[in-house]
Amino acid sequence: MNPIVLLCIIIAYFALLLWVAYRTGKGSNNESFFIGNRKSNWMLVAFGMIGTSLSGVTFVSVPGAVGTDKFHYLQITIGYLIGYVIIAYVLLPLYYRLKLTSIYGYLQERMGQISYKSGAWIFIVSRLVGATARLYLVVNILQLAILDSLGVPFIVTTLVILAMIILYTYEGGVKTIVWTDTLQTTCMLLGLIICSAYMLNHLNLGFFESLNEMNKLGYTEVFNTDANSKAFFFKQILAGAFITITMTGIDQEMMQKSLSVTKLKDSQKNMVVLGIILVGVISLFLFMGGLLHLYGTTEHVASLGDQLFPDIALNHMPAFISIIFIVALISALFPSADGAMTALTSSLCIDVFGLKEKNISQKEQEKFRKRVHLIVAFSFLIMVVIFKIINDNSMIGLILKLAGFTYGPLLGLFAFGIFTKFKVQDKLVPYVCIAAPLISFFIDKYQENMFGDFKIGLELLIINGLLTFFGLWLIRKK
Repeated sequence: MNPIVLLCIIIAYFALLLWVAYRTGKGSNNESFFIGNRKSNWMLVAFGMIGTSLSGVTFVSVPGAVGTDKFHYLQITIGYLIGYVIIAYVLLPLYYRLKLTSIYGYLQERMGQISYKSGAWIFIVSRLVGATARLYLVVNILQLAILDSLGVPFIVTTLVILAMIILYTYEGGVKTIVWTDTLQTTCMLLGLIICSAYMLNHLNLGFFESLNEMNKLGYTEVFNTDANSKAFFFKQILAGAFITITMTGIDQEMMQKSLSVTKLKDSQKNMVVLGIILVGVISLFLFMGGLLHLYGTTEHVASLGDQLFPDIALNHMPAFISIIFIVALISALFPSADGAMTALTSSLCIDVFGLKEKNISQKEQEKFRKRVHLIVAFSFLIMVVIFKIINDNSMIGLILKLAGFTYGPLLGLFAFGIFTKFKVQDKLVPYVCIAAPLISFFIDKYQENMFGDFKIGLELLIINGLLTFFGLWLIRKK
């Protein structure tokens, strides 16, 4: 596929995003940027959040991992659904009752100012790491597929994509993102369906026939029953539930979209519907992963993991499928990156710099927020370059592992606040939030010496949260 043609398609797609941003961003202010003036339609939010929840990592990594991990990712997805139900009926009523703009304001009311700042900083670090890892994966694919052949350096590609995101989120923030995410989720899901339909036709297989072929190769195994394995179904379902609670329920990026919905009941419907749809969508991604491995065998494709889908779509399929793949890929890229950039800007402005308490005019507040937005974009650039140096072959595994270390303290903080009535020695909270991930790291590193054949996987997040909870209990006020 001609790289110039693919580049023109990306530019045209971005022009459409800018038009949507222009139409939806009119008359925006800080309240629009942070929580969309609490006037977002819950159905739009639910549909758009699919794109944010999945990202380019799911689009590329989940299908690519089927060859080694089979359909085991569906175990985690079942846990996701349980997590979304808990968010809807435990966390959302709390956030709406307190009328929060930043969800970490709860920690301020419950534990104190330093706990509040600690929670905000944990989110900032966690989301920065997770969002830039997702961004890197897609930027790297675009670089290898299109821009290397045009002589464009990786750093320039990253700068241009970040500039695109800044342009359409600079004014409207959440108010704009609710609409652009809906557009992008639509393109991503259409790409998934069209690519799958083409492969079925090319392989001359029906839906059930293809499942039968996948089953012969062992790809369709959903539940792992080996209790010692990292992929044991109980561990994966439990980890999936807690990953959702932390990476959605106590994550400012995901919650600020839910809080932009006017009524609590509608926001709860948004969350439950999102969970149900995600189970179906990820099942489709796994099905497509099985098809990719069948297709790759017939076409003698050597690529594995994250490189499998891009290689097949761009080098072993017709031009129109290559175009659909690129559109779907960038549609998967933008929802996770734009939402994270907006959420990090919101958290820094409100939680760290106390923008709402500053005695300055609305115009000055907007100028301050825009400067912070640019600083966040620069930090994205630095992190993407770091991930380029790391260059891990399966980014979804890396992201979920990093989440176990970074989100654990947030899980412990919120659990302690909700399920106990103790006050804590506020000034000691940061030490607990640093100690828990460090202990978790050593448990993970030396788990073979400690537990023998028993393997700790994604449930490391729960261990980290429990360590934080225990640490807060130790520093409770008598």
